Amino acid sequence: MAHGDITHIDIPVADLEAATQFYGGLFGWQIAEIPGFEGYPMWQAPNKISGGGLAPRSEGFTQPRSYVEVDSIDETLAKAVELGAEVVMEKQPISETSWWAIFSDPDGNVVGLYEGTTEA
Repeated sequence: MAHGDITHIDIPVADLEAATQFYGGLFGWQIAEIPGFEGYPMWQAPNKISGGGLAPRSEGFTQPRSYVEVDSIDETLAKAVELGAEVVMEKQPISETSWWAIFSDPDGNVVGLYEGTTEA
């Protein structure tokens, strides 16, 4: 993926098992937990490009959230703030080779950022 591509979409759900059955049955998504990410089943669309996760709904996480691939989270967050965004969550590690962060745009839309690879 390249800088600016949407790389992942999280869907907040109240019941992980029910949501797995719903989205798998509705769209034919392959949904499974990955070792190290228990309680966060990830889905893969039939095109093998689109994917994301089913995450427990929580305060502040009630709508689907898209994640955008970036070359540098630090640079992208700085530019987002310069353009009127607010940082919701600073850069956090996912693995040794990948990170994520969240910002809110000037209209209040929450967007995630992803940097790195899924290879350790």
